[in-house]
Amino acid sequence: MILILGAQGMLGQVLVNEFSHAKYEVVGWDRADLDITDREKVLEKIGILKPKIIINAAAYNNIDKAETEDGDLVFKINSDAIGYLVEASSQVGALFAHYSTDYVFRGDQKDGYAEDATPDPQSVYAKSKFEGENRLLSLRAARSNLKFYLIRTSRLFGSAGMGEGVKKSFVDVMLKLGSEKDSLDLVDEEVSSPTYVVDLARVTRELIESGAPVGIYHCTNSGACSWYEWAREIFKLADLPVKLNSISADKFPRPAKRPKFSKLLNTKLPPLRSWQEALAEYLTAKKK
Repeated sequence: MILILGAQGMLGQVLVNEFSHAKYEVVGWDRADLDITDREKVLEKIGILKPKIIINAAAYNNIDKAETEDGDLVFKINSDAIGYLVEASSQVGALFAHYSTDYVFRGDQKDGYAEDATPDPQSVYAKSKFEGENRLLSLRAARSNLKFYLIRTSRLFGSAGMGEGVKKSFVDVMLKLGSEKDSLDLVDEEVSSPTYVVDLARVTRELIESGAPVGIYHCTNSGACSWYEWAREIFKLADLPVKLNSISADKFPRPAKRPKFSKLLNTKLPPLRSWQEALAEYLTAKKK
């Protein structure tokens, strides 16, 4: 049995489909089923279920709101809860897979960051994700029986999740704006790799099935781009005649600091298809 947390989110719902189609017995829980910030409930409910695999796709990812309003909540979800889930996984002998982000890096290396690069998070959100990584790694050191995969990824896109407060991906936001406006200003900085949730879910399954060594893995679609370059490709593939204006990040101030270059280098897994190819598939699927 496999337990997927955050099952109604953008990534979670695709993980449920991926493992269900591969004939796994899948249980999908979202916040209504389990508050992962409640340690007693986490240990109790997972202790009763006794899954063989736990995948945590639940996260707080409102980057700017974390900076200004929800500092405590973001650490409860992205850090404290990871400790509880690791404890529960160890208790039932389950493999634990968890996702982190390119934002844990400072973003000053134009060549990108390999799995063993030293994190240096710059925002509240990034610090919460890094603290979650540290909780997993330190608790695993104390519980040598725990098998885990810590998967860093970036710029997820796919169909929006279900439920209140779900975020649309950059792709869907651009498609909506492109149908309403003739011209848009886009930041031509902050280079990273878009990642299609369908590809990430498949790689997650393959990684688990491979029996690969525990540790940190980077998984994104191949290539990297700025927000401006990503939007340009979206509008080209969607055949939307939008005029794009390239601007610098300081012309579009936001509360949270973003890394300027945070491409994740994958040195352990087979490379994924390009982000352009994945984007084309997603846009084609949306038309059906």
